[in-house]
Amino acid sequence: MHRSYASRSSGGGTRRSGASHARRSTVTYSPSEYRILNPVREEVERIAKTAIDRRDLFLCHAWDDRQGAALEFYNLLTGLDVKVWFSEKDVPLGTPLMRQIDKGLRSSRAGIVLVTPALLRSLNAEGIADKELSVLLSSGRVIPIAHETTFPELRDVSPLLASHSGLTTSDYASLEEVATKIADTVLID
Repeated sequence: MHRSYASRSSGGGTRRSGASHARRSTVTYSPSEYRILNPVREEVERIAKTAIDRRDLFLCHAWDDRQGAALEFYNLLTGLDVKVWFSEKDVPLGTPLMRQIDKGLRSSRAGIVLVTPALLRSLNAEGIADKELSVLLSSGRVIPIAHETTFPELRDVSPLLASHSGLTTSDYASLEEVATKIADTVLID
């Protein structure tokens, strides 16, 4: 049984994807996926009523993933019409990195933390991703995506982030399937 964002009923269903208005695909959710993603969806809907010109997502990632998994995830999300703040694309040369990140965090309705082995190392070293994570955790609008790692490994590094329900890419056929679920969660029809 699947749940629908539109119905807000218990059990399950489907929701027409906002990820591609032209395709009008249907995204289905297990009850567990709905419990994970629905609180973020509700907060995104609340913020969307009060804000103009915001990004749908802030993509928090490890520096070492900027040309690999983070870029792939960014491309998948933007291919689904999600407006993503991504440092590789949104920090102009010659501008202060931390100030641009601050603006990106402020202008994003929700955040994705791409949890990889590189991110776990970065959090241990208290790098820039650690600062981004602090802001995202305080917002209550964060979805961790474990990629090539697990939530138990994340719990050893960041119990607070691990306490947020998220998705594990190993549970899906592809990173594209995860991106579709995320897009459907954050896009407002």
